[in-house]
Amino acid sequence: MELSLHTLKSASGAIKKKKRVGRGNASGHGTYSARGQKGQKSRTGGKNNLKRLGFKSTLASLPKNRGFKSIQPKNQVINLSDLNKYFKDGAEINVASLLKSSLINDVKLPVKILANGELKLKDLKFKGIKASKTVSQQIEKLGGKIS
Repeated sequence: MELSLHTLKSASGAIKKKKRVGRGNASGHGTYSARGQKGQKSRTGGKNNLKRLGFKSTLASLPKNRGFKSIQPKNQVINLSDLNKYFKDGAEINVASLLKSSLINDVKLPVKILANGELKLKDLKFKGIKASKTVSQQIEKLGGKIS
């Protein structure tokens, strides 16, 4: 037998017969025809366009989260005291070296150095990293560069 569109058949049990309601008691769905009593949904043609039924109660039960969530990425923060532990004098500090020393978790998020602690290393070179004002002053005082 050739396989083509007109010879394709569904697997057995894949197609279920439609429930024929309102066809008498012998059908197994007699009297109210599995529609309950009264109301729009019990009547013919009354099942559509009721999607917002009970929407107000759903809306009222949701938590009201105030404020907003910024789409701008948050900085990964590193303190000066951390740099003293993981780097030596004259080191070149970039995102890859910070990731290697496990000070940051993600290469894609921005990195910023904050002035918590005191920098003891000299001639550090920073590339692609933000720094606070006091940090940049400390780095330049010790002969380092931020680019």
